Amino acid sequence: MSAWFVTGTDTGCGKTAVSVALVKALNSVGNSCGYKPIAAGCEYVEGKWANEDALALQQVSHPRPEYEQVNPFSLKEAIAPHIAAKNEGVELPMSAVKSGFDTLQAAYANVVVEGAGGWYVPLSLEEDLWFSDVPKQLGLPIIMVVGVKLGCINHATLTAKAILASGNRLVGWVANVVDPAMDAENENLKTLQHVLSDQLQVPQIAQFNYEASGQLPPENIRLDALMH
Repeated sequence: MSAWFVTGTDTGCGKTAVSVALVKALNSVGNSCGYKPIAAGCEYVEGKWANEDALALQQVSHPRPEYEQVNPFSLKEAIAPHIAAKNEGVELPMSAVKSGFDTLQAAYANVVVEGAGGWYVPLSLEEDLWFSDVPKQLGLPIIMVVGVKLGCINHATLTAKAILASGNRLVGWVANVVDPAMDAENENLKTLQHVLSDQLQVPQIAQFNYEASGQLPPENIRLDALMH
C-alpha cells in the first residue's frame, strides 16, 4: 500500500485538480482513493454539507467510498479552517484525521491525502497544530503543487525549503500553470526546474498547461518517478 500528501504553494494552485489526476493515474495500478480530511467551504447537497473538492476526489476514487470517508470534517465557511471550526464549535483532532486515513489505507492500494491552502495552515492555535503536521503524523511523503503564476518562484522555493527543513520527505513537485496569460512562462518553468530539481534534488513528476475546465490529463504524471 502507498500513500502521499499533496500540499501546495498557496490557495488556488490546483491541489485538487492535481490530486484528482493522481488518483485517476493510480487507479491504473491498483484501487485508489482520495482523502481530504478537512475542507472549509461547503454547499448543502442532497441533505448534507459537502465540499466541491472532496466530491471531486470521491467521484474518481475506485471503488467509490462514502463521502464521510473522504471528508470527515466539512466546514461550511470558505475561510481558514481553524477560524471556520471555531465559528462552528468544531474541534479538529489529529486522532480523527489519522483514524480516517487508516481506514482508507486498509481498504485501498493507494491513498492521496490533500491538504488545504498552502503548507502552513493552522488547525488549532491553542494546540499549536498545523496542516503541515498531518503528513508527519501519518508518515507520508509529500508532493508539492506549484501554481505557475507571477510570484511562483518565491512561493515554491519557500515552501520546498520549509518542507525539507521540517524533516518531511518531499518526493516530487508538479508544475501547474494557472495563469493562461503569464509573462515569461517558459523562463519561470526553467527557473523552477533549476531550483527545485537541480539544486534541491526534488524530482518533477508532472507538468500541466493551463486548462480552463480544471480537468488535468492523468497521463502527464510520471508514476515511475513517484513510485521510485
